[in-house]
Amino acid sequence: MLTTRFVDGAPCWIDVAAPDPEGAASFYRALFGWSYRSAGPEGGGYGFLERAGRIVAGCAPLTGDRGPAAWTVYFRTSDADATAEAVRRARGSVPAPPVTVGEQGRSAVLADQMGASFGVWQPGKREGLESAGEAGSLCWAELYTPDIARAAAFYHTVLGWETSAVSFPGGVYTSVSPQGTGEEGAFGGMVPLADDPVEAAENRPHWLPYIGAEDPDAVAARAAELGGRVRMPPTSIPGVGRLARLEDPYGARFAVLRGDPRET
Repeated sequence: MLTTRFVDGAPCWIDVAAPDPEGAASFYRALFGWSYRSAGPEGGGYGFLERAGRIVAGCAPLTGDRGPAAWTVYFRTSDADATAEAVRRARGSVPAPPVTVGEQGRSAVLADQMGASFGVWQPGKREGLESAGEAGSLCWAELYTPDIARAAAFYHTVLGWETSAVSFPGGVYTSVSPQGTGEEGAFGGMVPLADDPVEAAENRPHWLPYIGAEDPDAVAARAAELGGRVRMPPTSIPGVGRLARLEDPYGARFAVLRGDPRET
């Protein structure tokens, strides 16, 4: 379960990179009620997206070397440099080596063996997000990958993750937990890329953040009105809840979820 009691290996931050941060902030304000706050003159254009005064995400200007607009999921580590080196040894890559962010912490953007990018955060004064696991904030994260076994081995090596097979009506899901937390610590899962027609159409491994939503149908409809795209319409999955996969006007992909085992 995602909370703000962060442990090593757990998601602790997300941010969206967009060519127009003000436009992106406006979209998410209208969609989730998030407000925008600049990180200040030394932030390089970075800002915080907040809900009820608590940080739920970051927002960054998209520079030429960062590729297309995208959401990035960051995982907590006690040593960003050691994690980056572990990624190299495990035949991943380090697109953005570890850098110090003032007194806040140290971050890096990495990629697994199959090219799915993710971030790591070594906390200083800032532990991570101020809201998680509830409506309007990060509640789940999924990796779409061509090889579950290979991905599980990679992330176990570099972040210590444990995986478990969870049965639900219609199949088996690979859930992911920080080391030593068991199924109670599950924060996300891994999905075979080829088995999901929506994600397979994108034809590249990637992480997808889920934002909690009390009414996924209303959020999906609003996203379309605001110039976004509904990649997968609201769908109920027994034992999971109701979810929709969306894209903002700049192409950054995310999903919304109302978890409820009683959904049919």
